[in-house]
Amino acid sequence: QVQLVESGGGSVQTGGSLRLSCGVSGFSGGSRALGWFRQAPGKEERQGVAAMSLFGIRIFINYADSVKGRFTISRDNAANTLYLQMNNLKPEDTAIYYCAAAGGALAGDRLLQENYNFWGQGTQVTVSS
Repeated sequence: QVQLVESGGGSVQTGGSLRLSCGVSGFSGGSRALGWFRQAPGKEERQGVAAMSLFGIRIFINYADSVKGRFTISRDNAANTLYLQMNNLKPEDTAIYYCAAAGGALAGDRLLQENYNFWGQGTQVTVSS
């Protein structure tokens, strides 16, 4: 059974930093696409923030335009943990952040929530001005 458990959310002021962690269990192998999504207050859809997928020896990483240069996704395979380092946070980054896993490697849109099968429970990030 695939399980994803996020942690690391909290409240920070504009310009601050947070690092989210996602403990991954229930599957082996590093080729499955993993991503971070967020759901802003009042929004129904989850926006893809960052995602990564391994094809052979190549790692493909994608970021939403709004977070490029500020957020970094990474993975520690030994610890079975996915990270999202968030720097220079802005009030518009306020959202519930979710970790997600696809059924396998993704060649298509890695920031599209419909391409992911498994989700964590989410962690709240609040950025105040």
